[in-house]
Amino acid sequence: MTLLAVLASLLAALLPADAGAAGQQGIARHGIAMHGEPALPPGFTHLPYVNPDAPKGGRLRLGALGTFDSVNPFIIKGVTPSGVREYVYESLMARSQDEPFTLYGLIAGRVELPEDRSSITFHLRPEARFSDGHPITPADVLHSHALLKEKGWPYHRSYYSKVAHAEAVGPHAVRFTFKEVGDREIPLILGLMPILPAHRMTPEQFERTSLDPPVGSGPYVIAHVEPGRAVVFRRNPDHWAKDLPITRGRYNFDEIRLDFYRDSASLFEAFKAGQIDARVEDDPGRWAEGYGFQAVADGRVVKGEFKTGLPAGMTGLVFNTRRPVFADQRVRRALTLMFDAEWINRNLFHGLYVRTDSFFDRSELASTGHPASALERNLLAPFEGKLHPAVLEGRARLPVGDGSGNNRAALREAYDLLSAAGYELEGTRLVHAVTGAPLAFEFLASTRAQERLMLSYAGMLERLGIAVSIRQVDSAQYWARLKSFDFDMIQWTWGSSLSPGNEQINRWSSRAADTEGSLNYAGVKSPAADAMIGTLLTARTYEELTAAVRAFDRVLLSGDYVIPLFHIPKQWIAHWSHLQPPERPALLGTDFDTWWQSGAAQ
Repeated sequence: MTLLAVLASLLAALLPADAGAAGQQGIARHGIAMHGEPALPPGFTHLPYVNPDAPKGGRLRLGALGTFDSVNPFIIKGVTPSGVREYVYESLMARSQDEPFTLYGLIAGRVELPEDRSSITFHLRPEARFSDGHPITPADVLHSHALLKEKGWPYHRSYYSKVAHAEAVGPHAVRFTFKEVGDREIPLILGLMPILPAHRMTPEQFERTSLDPPVGSGPYVIAHVEPGRAVVFRRNPDHWAKDLPITRGRYNFDEIRLDFYRDSASLFEAFKAGQIDARVEDDPGRWAEGYGFQAVADGRVVKGEFKTGLPAGMTGLVFNTRRPVFADQRVRRALTLMFDAEWINRNLFHGLYVRTDSFFDRSELASTGHPASALERNLLAPFEGKLHPAVLEGRARLPVGDGSGNNRAALREAYDLLSAAGYELEGTRLVHAVTGAPLAFEFLASTRAQERLMLSYAGMLERLGIAVSIRQVDSAQYWARLKSFDFDMIQWTWGSSLSPGNEQINRWSSRAADTEGSLNYAGVKSPAADAMIGTLLTARTYEELTAAVRAFDRVLLSGDYVIPLFHIPKQWIAHWSHLQPPERPALLGTDFDTWWQSGAAQ
């Protein structure tokens, strides 16, 4: 053996078990950003939008609509209350709400990422613990990845199947190597993977719905469950991460109680009576007129409007294009033209809403108002024949009526489209000239507010002989039918971020259209959409991402898959005055995990 080989062998023996291999994975870092570098430096003390000295204590009582029958949030079966994933389980890294998409260390104190992002190595904090005291080890990380990849939600299976090889590379390190190079988001997706306890979560247990309090590593444990009615989260005083920079100033309430109500009226009355401490309001009518009670007048209840840089996303009436009635795009376009948004906004929502005209409205990612750039046109060139020219040129607009509920120009255009699609009037009904089948469909509603909206729209459609039936079902039946795409039309909201990525596969890809439990409720099967999703996943700069997302937006708008509804210009939150928010909200809006109770003990 040569002297050089002997020295190399000795050096390898002196290195930690994971150091030699990890050195080839990139520079160790405290955080990773989707584009560019993290805004916060190594050694930061707390997130900029929290109060690091917020007092701990008190109780936060929240309300939710519907019911639940499980506290397992990782499988399709069952309905799970919100909060379980967020409060009970932790990820390897945690997201900053003040940046488009940046993660900082949590269970993993540092990461190594090569320039091409072909792999990622997570270095676990030795002090990380589950709530039962067991340390978090590479075995737990690998176990979590395997369970979620094989048995989790469709988006779990989609994301985690992109891993070619997962391995422990030391007593406190795990490396994931990816099948393909180029998806710049997938390392961050792995960073957000929930970590489950291998010693408590067998594959058989994972697949079962259960109301037994689970074991996680998060800031709260489930202290009490009233099946279908309430769940109580209690802050874990021994939470291993309570003093980390990423958690300082957060999770300040000793207890968070979530009560369930069958309808929004009962939930609001509970808030007025002081049985609920805070509510995010999404009803403009209630925001305008419903807060005239005494507690608001004397200052015990505060109405707050919080700025947010988060894109509005898309709330719309969704056409299930799997149904023959909506397979023809001309029919979908005609029904969109007949939706008189001005009348509905004024009469149902006090004119407080803003019409949504992009899947990324309220942000620079929206394509509306912008002609396609040279980069966008290059991306869209193979599919240009599938795009509306006005959408490509940035001048497409949804029809604007005079608010009278009688937009005759839109009605004439809609009738011409329906005639071209083969429909004709037969007395007071619109029927297909060949089959004789009436143009009729069912709207599946989960709330009275949805039913009220649809009743107004159904009246507009009736003028052209289109019949709409409205079926409101209970929460369990509603979610079961959505998971199996058993509906003609629903109202749905796809939230959005400043860094769209792999979640778009679950919403709009061709393969998701045939995957029960996915969010591709419209049944979109578009090669153009698939191509644009692939492009936005490989964008290396924010300029490239903006072009890719705008191109993707143009594809979705050109497909007429939804009737866009409205969005709220700001966050509307009403709360009892004993709750205190931080001085400023994060870029992506305020979150109750940064609030605290005034006068609570430290």
